[in-house]
Amino acid sequence: MRNAFADEITKLGAEDPRVCLLSGDIGNKLFDKFKAGDEKRFFNCGVAEANMMSMAAGMALSGLRPVVYTITPFTTTRCLEQIRVDACYHRAPVIIVGTGAGLSYAELGPTHHSCEDIALLRVLPEMTVLCPCDAVELRAGLRAALKHDGPVYMRIGKKGEPIIHQTPPDFAIGRAITVRDGADVALLSTGNMISVALDAADALGQAGVSARVESFHTVKPLDGARLEEVFTRYPLVVTLEEHSRLGGFGGSVAEWLAARGGNAARLLAFGTDDAFMHEIGSQEYARRLFGLTAENVVSRVLAESGTGGRRTVASAR
Repeated sequence: MRNAFADEITKLGAEDPRVCLLSGDIGNKLFDKFKAGDEKRFFNCGVAEANMMSMAAGMALSGLRPVVYTITPFTTTRCLEQIRVDACYHRAPVIIVGTGAGLSYAELGPTHHSCEDIALLRVLPEMTVLCPCDAVELRAGLRAALKHDGPVYMRIGKKGEPIIHQTPPDFAIGRAITVRDGADVALLSTGNMISVALDAADALGQAGVSARVESFHTVKPLDGARLEEVFTRYPLVVTLEEHSRLGGFGGSVAEWLAARGGNAARLLAFGTDDAFMHEIGSQEYARRLFGLTAENVVSRVLAESGTGGRRTVASAR
């Protein structure tokens, strides 16, 4: 995803002279093409992320369109106060991009994990939260964010994520995308968990269960109309995210469901535990540790699918 981001921001910079890129000590050649277009619009702010966020807010309030980019924990938790006060309070149109979100940097330990960022940023007033599932949604989301009048947080993966959309979908902030239709259960995925959702759907199909797969690329604002449809149509709705089950996408859906009231489907939420991962391993190892695998999804869905109709919330662990 990060290569797609570098390519798209370079194109956007060539199209719009207001676009500026601020980086938190990203020392590789990722943005050489952007700098070649206009080096004066690229700012390597080093490991001073709080200052970088305040700079971006000031630039946005001066008529520029700044995009802030670095590894997710360092562009969110490290400068949360500046995001809240400088960007959100002033409704400054700053685009904050967190790369390597979730467990993408699992091998670097908990300092580089980001399983709390959705929860932290979605509660900030005026903030929009995007979690594209692949490079295609990333490009569309970045362009939509530049048209949005307010701060936007976009969490993306690192590299090697599969392309889900073979052609650009009809993308709009706050409107989910149906990736695959199905009749028996709905799998709602956000961010880079979409491939797990599709693998689970394939396996469920072999077990005789038809699974619908939705890409909820926007966690805030949620697509309430799509949620109303799936919770009315299916007896079991599943959320999948590479983020804590507390306060993330699944938490957002649970809040929506509680506010909706009445009879609705059962909700099954998959995410990381309320715990740090002290072991060191690959992203796939980390996903297995937290049960974020197609095999675990299939097992839990088959176990739960006969309980429809009760408006309850279940943990994936």
